[in-house]
Amino acid sequence: MGIALKNPIIVGASNMSADIHMLRRLEQAGAAAVVFKSLFEEQIQLESILMEETLNESGDFNAEMTSLFPKLKHAGPQEYLANLSKAKETLSIPVIASLNCVEDETWIEYAGLIEKTGVDGIELNLFAIPHDAEADGHSIEQHQIELLKQVRAIVKVPLSVKLSSLYTNPLNVISRMDDAGVNGVVIFNRLFEPDINTTDMKHFAPFNLSHENDYRMSLRYSGLLYKQINASICTNTGIYSGNDVVKMLLAGADCVQVVSTLYKNKPEHIAQMLDDIELWMKNTGFSSLNEFRGRLSRKSVKDPFIYKRAQYIDLLLDSEKLFK
Repeated sequence: MGIALKNPIIVGASNMSADIHMLRRLEQAGAAAVVFKSLFEEQIQLESILMEETLNESGDFNAEMTSLFPKLKHAGPQEYLANLSKAKETLSIPVIASLNCVEDETWIEYAGLIEKTGVDGIELNLFAIPHDAEADGHSIEQHQIELLKQVRAIVKVPLSVKLSSLYTNPLNVISRMDDAGVNGVVIFNRLFEPDINTTDMKHFAPFNLSHENDYRMSLRYSGLLYKQINASICTNTGIYSGNDVVKMLLAGADCVQVVSTLYKNKPEHIAQMLDDIELWMKNTGFSSLNEFRGRLSRKSVKDPFIYKRAQYIDLLLDSEKLFK
């Protein structure tokens, strides 16, 4: 995104990154930057509705009671903005805001408000769930790109987009977003997926941490995007160790985002990851990240099929050996 980092490890958006005490621990452990917990328009809308219902649920019991209730209004994103400002004031490392909205007007409004907090950048969390069969893929993509252009037109801070892997051709969409002026791409978002409890036949929201080795799709597209776009490449999902970070950089990533490994291994695990990266660099003779970044990208390797399914085809051809 054009933001100077002391190392390639960024803490991704989560409940962890909304707590000031936890943010201090993450910074002390060596995090290069943090993405503050996402501002969700839907959550603010729901809170506003619940507040309105609570205030009015007994207000009309009789005429005398009606005047007892003060004129209150939900504060909208103000609490989030205040906490974001506090995080920026507290930390010495870059703080990036994360934004997830529904309405175009809100994307633009909230992005402008976030910029005023002094954050170092804004991450737009883009994902669309089609609600009808009439919406075609191109119109969904184009709407996101037009939205990105509108936000880009009103904010000066660096912008990144955090995307899902569910586009028909992620390379095409990312290239068009790159042309629209985005400064970074984060690949790929770990999406919320509802589940069903068959005992009481109700939906529930599982706490979905990623697993080790879930990074492979991010690695593939990092290798495909290297030197193909102007925007920075940030990978996430399933990055648990310093060795995982090295793999991403070899493929072509500029940096990584981590969350699940910090929930499982505590914030101080960042220091171990950094030690592992330095040890690997020492053992392989590299003195800087740029010396090996992208060394195993599609642009750099001789095998033109390595980022396609060549190895899978080889496995099929040799499948008889597996059963002997």
